[in-house]
Amino acid sequence: MKIGIVGLPNVGKSTMFNAITNAGAECANYPFCTIEPNVGVVPVPDERIDKLSEMYNPQKVTYATIEFVDIAGLVKGASKGEGLGNKFLSHIREVDSIAHVVRCFEDSNIVHVDGNINPARDIETINLELIFADMETIEKRIASVSKKLKADKKCQEELDVLNKIKNTLESGKSARTIDLTDEEKENLKDVYLLTMKPIIYIANISEEQLNNPEEQENVKKVIEYANNENAQVIPLCVKIEEELASLEGEDKKEMLQALGLEESGLNKVIKASYDLLGLMSFLTAGEPEVRAWTIKKGTKAPQAAGKIHSDIERGFIRAEIVSFDDLVKEGSMQAVKEKGLMRSEGKEYIMKDGDVVLFRFNV
Repeated sequence: MKIGIVGLPNVGKSTMFNAITNAGAECANYPFCTIEPNVGVVPVPDERIDKLSEMYNPQKVTYATIEFVDIAGLVKGASKGEGLGNKFLSHIREVDSIAHVVRCFEDSNIVHVDGNINPARDIETINLELIFADMETIEKRIASVSKKLKADKKCQEELDVLNKIKNTLESGKSARTIDLTDEEKENLKDVYLLTMKPIIYIANISEEQLNNPEEQENVKKVIEYANNENAQVIPLCVKIEEELASLEGEDKKEMLQALGLEESGLNKVIKASYDLLGLMSFLTAGEPEVRAWTIKKGTKAPQAAGKIHSDIERGFIRAEIVSFDDLVKEGSMQAVKEKGLMRSEGKEYIMKDGDVVLFRFNV
């Protein structure tokens, strides 16, 4: 699953990407420094995996992972090809969701592409370019479906939802703001709209803005905009996150404590991005390996088993499940069994985040 990091030039996208992935993407104080997207695969922080690793002392520890793509800065006119816009828009089409970095800090040494800081305007600049690109997509699709309508009346349902989205886009709103039925979503499954992708906003603040960031005027503007899309906002200081990313262990803990933070902002971004994609993890634990397995929310037990191996799904008998909290409390799988806290679940069981599982199968 891919998260695309987008924003105007010089808002901190590549610096944030570097901090998340330690990948060393080029950063410079001029527009279009990033042309080809940088890609980094990062582990999803999971305290449950840390705890199980302490319990089992396994030979191998594997976290769930998520992929971040650092997409070059978009500018006004991108939908018409300005600033290599067509290339950048094609990169956004290839990701599953969007992390939109918005500059909320003042710094005269870092050039702003529009000359001054205005978060609402900056968000609007990006979103309007995505809306214009989607308008072109929708209009082409409407023309195509309209031609088919004479021969196939079933096309009317698709045409109705396309016009519904066109009207929304024309009003300056993203397609994700529309409440769609399952049938309407089905009619759109191969339309691939940019503004339909789930989004999270990253408010890039200064160190001075770290105390009560949600009360900062620029951050408030981002929150106000995001509320219209039911989107989450995470304020963080990208500059500090870059410093934190270079530290480990006690040094990192000490810096977090000095800043009055419980965890790094980037950890919040990674976790929120994982959740944004509708993903969760089930866990397997033993001396060979402690591991988090990524599945979509709503996945049933046999399909979850298939993430480990297709043979396990094919020969699925049952899933023996214990909650993470019960396992930690009792201290061992044997103690959990003796207290009757292990459940046996069948093919219709819908997996829950943090289930610790042993699959029984026969092939």
